[in-house]
Parts: sequence; structure tokens; C-alpha cells
Amino acid sequence: MRLFDSHCHINDKCFEEDYDDVLNRAYDADVKAMMIVGVDVKSSRQAVELAEKHNGLFASVGVHPHESKSCSMENLDILKRMTENNKVKAWGETGLDFNRMHSPADVQEKWLERQLDAAEELNLPVIFHERESNGRLVEILKSRKNSDLRGVIHCFSGSRNELHAYLDLGYYIGITGIVTIKKRGAFLRQIVPLIPEDRILIETDAPFLTPAPKKNKTRRNEPGFVRLVFLKLAEITGNNPEMFADQIWKNTCELFNIF
Repeated sequence: MRLFDSHCHINDKCFEEDYDDVLNRAYDADVKAMMIVGVDVKSSRQAVELAEKHNGLFASVGVHPHESKSCSMENLDILKRMTENNKVKAWGETGLDFNRMHSPADVQEKWLERQLDAAEELNLPVIFHERESNGRLVEILKSRKNSDLRGVIHCFSGSRNELHAYLDLGYYIGITGIVTIKKRGAFLRQIVPLIPEDRILIETDAPFLTPAPKKNKTRRNEPGFVRLVFLKLAEITGNNPEMFADQIWKNTCELFNIF
């Protein structure tokens, strides 16, 4: 099988001491490609630098909603220049997070719109972060439905109505280790079968959201654990694992224009 971790942060400092071992464990678990995601200028630059060093590693550049308060047009110009590197295949992680409110809602929305403009200008897919925006992200995306935007709703954990709205707008749905967790993932496991097989991606969000049963042994998630996410999805949907792996690989490569 070939598995693609479509969202990880192995540019995080917690991977510095055993980065090569993490990659080797991932390859041993059939994870042959990874998207390293930036959340600000510094982490985006690190993502690009890491992606340049290995086959199968790609980068995304952007500003996370938590970091919106520190964003500027100068920062966006720096990120745009990074996209000239052929290892950069997406814009993000960007979006709305009205849970922790590290940045005011209006500031998050302003810089989300600016980043969507940039992604559209550069013809890059967008990696969206959404948490408790109460339908606001859907509203913003609907207002741009006549654009050429495409992307993935990272770490989907919304409602049934939100799922249908994202699918109707043509977006992919990213599923993390939450789907493996007994209580927290119960509702997600109910609605996963509603996602068409050609619109689903798998991801770890490493070093966060460690899937079960690994979460009982280590707090740090890593790309190799995406195999647990995949196997749970195959179980829930009743898909043949090898055929399902091929489909998800194809989905990911098509979204990120990787051939």
C-alpha cells in the first residue's frame, strides 16, 4: 500500500532530535508521502526546507487563524515568494478558529480572505482549519463559490450539515486520529460513510491528535500513525484496504497536483 499523510507538522521542534527515525518509521508503515504544513512565515520556511531534502515530502505555506493578529501583507508577499519552489503544493493552514480566539474574529476573517485571494492568484489548493466558526467558514466559501478555489477541510469535526455544505462546494474532507477515539470520535464515525470515496483524505496533524491505541503510549503523534487512521476508515466504510489506499492516494495527489 501507499499512504499519504496529507497534513503533518514535522517542522515542529519536537521532531528535531529524531527526525530521520520518524521518517523511517513512516516509510516502514507504508507512508510514502507527507504534506508538511506551515502556520506562519517561520514554520512555512521550515516546511519548504524539509521538503526539499527528501523525495515524497511536500510543503504548504500560510498563516494559521491563531497567528492572524501578527499577519501582514509583507508576510503574505514572503509566503508568495516561497511558492516559487516546486515542492510547495498548497496554501495553508488558514481558516477560522472561534474556540480559543488567539486572534479576534474580524482579524481572522480579514486575513483568511487575503490568503484565499493569494491561493486563487497562485492556483494553489487551500488547507482549511475550522473550529467552532458556527457556519461562518461555510458562508465565506459560499460567497466565493464562483471562484476556482479548491481545497481540503483539515481535521473535519463539524456537523452533518457542514459536511454536506463542504462537499456541495467541491471540497475534500481530511480525517485525523479523532476517528479512532472511542468517545470523542463516535459522531465522526457515524458520518464518515457519507463522504464519497473520491473526496476523502487521511492525515495525522502530527505532533497532535495521536490516534488510538498509540495515544495510550505516547502523546506525540507522527506520520507513521496515519496508518491507524486509514485502517479505521477502511473498517468503518467496509472498503478493501488495498483498493481504498489507492483511492485515497489518488485523491491526495489530484488535490495537490502531484503526479
